[in-house]
This record gives sequence, structure tokens and C-alpha cells, in this order.
Amino acid sequence: MGSGKTHWGRQLSAKLGLAFHDLDTVIVEKEKKSVADIFAQKGEEYFRYQEKETLEELVEGKEGFILSCGGGTPCFFNNIEFMKKSGKVIWLNTSIEALQERLLRERMTRPLIREVADGDLTRYIVRKLSERRMYYQQADVTVNEESVTLEELIRLLFSNEQADRMKEEI
Repeated sequence: MGSGKTHWGRQLSAKLGLAFHDLDTVIVEKEKKSVADIFAQKGEEYFRYQEKETLEELVEGKEGFILSCGGGTPCFFNNIEFMKKSGKVIWLNTSIEALQERLLRERMTRPLIREVADGDLTRYIVRKLSERRMYYQQADVTVNEESVTLEELIRLLFSNEQADRMKEEI
């Protein structure tokens, strides 16, 4: 949450000429409710199941696209294994300070932190990262989100030869 997944997903998508999907946005369109409303009306368990189903539907029979998923997506229903079988998984490892700064600004759109007091946000972030780290560490590529460049990200995702070829084509 707040690590820049949608930002970098859109950047990669535009640079590589690939379709971009944001898993939360697809769920919102499917449910015709905001993520916050889904959580409030049907609960996190329902949302996580919809997340799994939507992830599988998006990937089925498709190739060559960029998908941004929620921070909890890899942590439920063996989603991390499915994601790794379906493509390359990137962990945007973002500092706690940067996450806190971003999440303070976005609190009202984030159902999991809406009720977390400002003074407790750092503790919440540390706890969530601690709970989720074992899933995130299974990613194919880990980058320091605050210092990575788009070109470096492409190079990390593809062999040097492929990245150079893409750079020439783009």
C-alpha cells in the first residue's frame, strides 16, 4: 500500500507499449463499488476472494501486460505462486518513511488504514511489512522504489540484450 505500484505500472506500460491493469480498479468496476465500500459492506475476506478470482480471470489466456495489484494480493490464497507462474513479479521495496508520508495523504481512500491514528501509522506499516515480507521476498525482482529509474527497472526485468533492443524500438 503506497509503494508506487500503479505509478510504476503505468510507466512501464507506456514505455513498453503493453496494456496496463490495476487489480483494484478492475474489482471496483466489476463490483460497482469502491474498495472502501466493499470492505465496509462485505468485509476483507470477501474482497480477498474477489481479488483472487479477478487476478485469475485477468491472467487467463492473456500475454504481455502489466498488472498492478494491491499490497495484500500476494499474501492470500497462494496468489504469489500463481503470480510467479503467470509472469514476473516485482517488489517495490519502499522505505517506511516514504510509505507513511504517502499514506497520510491517502488515508481516506485506504480502508485498511482509515481508522488508524496518525501516531499509530508507522507501527501499522511496520507490522504489515513484517507480516507480508515472506511473500514479497518471493518476487522475481526487488527494487528500491525511491531510487529506481524506468530504464533500470526495464533492465532488471529483461536480459541486457532484450532491454537494449527495447530501448532502440521505443
